[in-house]
Amino acid sequence: MANHHDSNRGVSRRQFISSAAAGAAVSIVPRHVLGRGLQAPSDLVNVAVVGVSGMGASNTRGVMSQNVVAFCDVDMALLDARIARWAQEGGPGVSAGPRQGNRPPPAGWGAWQDWGITKAQQAANARFAADDAAANLQRFNASASRIRKYADYRKMFEQQKDIDAVIVATPDHMHAPIALAAMDLGKHVYVQKPMAWCVSEARQLAKRAAETKVQAQCGNQRHSADENRRGVDYITSGVIGDVTQVHVWTNRPIWPQGIPRPTTLTAEQRAGRISQQSLTQAGVSTLASVAPPPSTLSWDLFLGVAQAVEYSPLYHPFNWRGWVDWGQGALGDMGAHLIDFPVWALDLDLPTTVETTSTPFNDLTFPLATMTHYDFPAKGARKAVRLTWYDGGFMPPTPEELGGEAKLVASGGILYIGTKGKLLCNEGMPPRLLPSTLHNATGAPKERLARVPHQAHEMNWIRAIKGQDTLSSPFSYAAHLHEIMLLGLVSLRARTKIHYDAANMRVTNDANANQYLTRQYRTGW
Repeated sequence: MANHHDSNRGVSRRQFISSAAAGAAVSIVPRHVLGRGLQAPSDLVNVAVVGVSGMGASNTRGVMSQNVVAFCDVDMALLDARIARWAQEGGPGVSAGPRQGNRPPPAGWGAWQDWGITKAQQAANARFAADDAAANLQRFNASASRIRKYADYRKMFEQQKDIDAVIVATPDHMHAPIALAAMDLGKHVYVQKPMAWCVSEARQLAKRAAETKVQAQCGNQRHSADENRRGVDYITSGVIGDVTQVHVWTNRPIWPQGIPRPTTLTAEQRAGRISQQSLTQAGVSTLASVAPPPSTLSWDLFLGVAQAVEYSPLYHPFNWRGWVDWGQGALGDMGAHLIDFPVWALDLDLPTTVETTSTPFNDLTFPLATMTHYDFPAKGARKAVRLTWYDGGFMPPTPEELGGEAKLVASGGILYIGTKGKLLCNEGMPPRLLPSTLHNATGAPKERLARVPHQAHEMNWIRAIKGQDTLSSPFSYAAHLHEIMLLGLVSLRARTKIHYDAANMRVTNDANANQYLTRQYRTGW
């Protein structure tokens, strides 16, 4: 499949077997020995997963047709609970089913025709048989007791030599350190979005992937979805004319933000002498005060490269995303999914200016809501573009072409404003031209982009490792996307509009802002 921006071709089957054999003893069994329909061990990739709760669990399900040989997680209780849940889901009479289903069509959109699955997607699906999720889960469960478990990824790399590829699905601040360590060992990597915590890490990841020539995929799985690629096909067709404005929004955060760190309550707070600010502090500290971490949690390994902070149940296992030390807030969580498509469709270079405004920001947790304006220069025949990001309940105005129950979906979406029309990509819905008369008269766009077989992002990575496909979202593209996203957070943290010199990775109008393009790792990391 000719995907859009991957310059690293997949290794050949012979190269794959040779490279795997160089690191471990590989048993190569011809297919005919096993019988029809069975997969030879030499056709399988040995995968390790770092960070098994949350998206790591979903990514693991996506590669269960392969050999999962190692798990690494700083919280053994969460890891064991996840393995137990898979055993329950794969028990007799339990169907694993697909990881996600189609959403029912919402009311109010009857005026817009639906074009169904693309011919390009049907052709892509025909290239490979769909995975049998239930059979893969049962196979995984049968061999789960042999999977080695670690708390420290460094020990895993040191002790286990049969790993071919690594999925990194930890909190954001550890994505780059783990992926870089894996690539240094020649291991292919699949890194959850956001792939990096800061701009310099994103650039370093892309550079290392090119140097090591491993198959390095970003885990923004919506990049492989048929309808999202159809949205790009609409824009590149020129049907809405010159696009000069794009609005992108999400309902995130769905985790705590805009709060102080938990502490021990003071005597004044206990006596009821509480200001508005200390009321929030007292509430946070009462709900989730600092405490010794559970015995199953390696808190120092969770902190990793970040500064030392006392444990609180407010931080782990989910709410870390709202804290600046470890996450990237709503923009980091959803920007890789939503900003992705305007960057792709309009071939946007890095922005020249970025300005983020927000609700109050305390430098510890991200604000409750932000709005970011990105200004992109003209390129070739394309005019300059302003992209505006909204989160925390902020949304763009509803287009005048909508009415009744047809509206912007609050959970998230993309609205392109062109000189001849608009394109609305509501989250979970097919892309629709506005007005509906333009949509219906135009029909489905020409399918310029190739599609990913079965829209399976993880298996696209596996097939690229085997030399059967090219990556959907390689680091060479994803690092560029993440730099754009992360510049919004640089403006937020610097509390100013920034003018950006992309060639030199430098903010030119505020020297103080440059510190937020990189980070200082904790001593020992």
